Amino acid sequence: MGKAADVSEFDRGQIAMSRRLETIITETARLVDCSRSAIVSIHAKWIYDGDTGSRRQGVGRPRVIKEKGRRRLSRLVKQNWRQTVAQLRAQYSAGTSASVSEHTVQRTLLDMGLCRRRPTSVPLLTKRHRQQRLQSTREHRD
Repeated sequence: MGKAADVSEFDRGQIAMSRRLETIITETARLVDCSRSAIVSIHAKWIYDGDTGSRRQGVGRPRVIKEKGRRRLSRLVKQNWRQTVAQLRAQYSAGTSASVSEHTVQRTLLDMGLCRRRPTSVPLLTKRHRQQRLQSTREHRD
């Protein structure tokens, strides 16, 4: 089961102020729309630290390709857009100390909206096909 979303800084300030005014915990929870245990923990943090800030950092594993690397990867793609992901990975890894996998490069490119699809080759309509379509349309007009 996932964790609940963080309480905003404004709501944290409201909690601290309402508890300072000795408002009941249940009323404060109803006011801010969060759990009673969150009210108690935020108020305790405010009493002990004098701060209501959240300790919670970003969740999950840190990104291997950070913002600077994303810009660099974008530049590599724009220089030669016909390169494969394997070639891009080799060029990217040659310039940095961190080595990345092809899957990471592919995922980053998709996140940046740089995806390429090979167009399907569709045969053009011949003169005979156009005549047949026109004849069929006239037959099924009504």
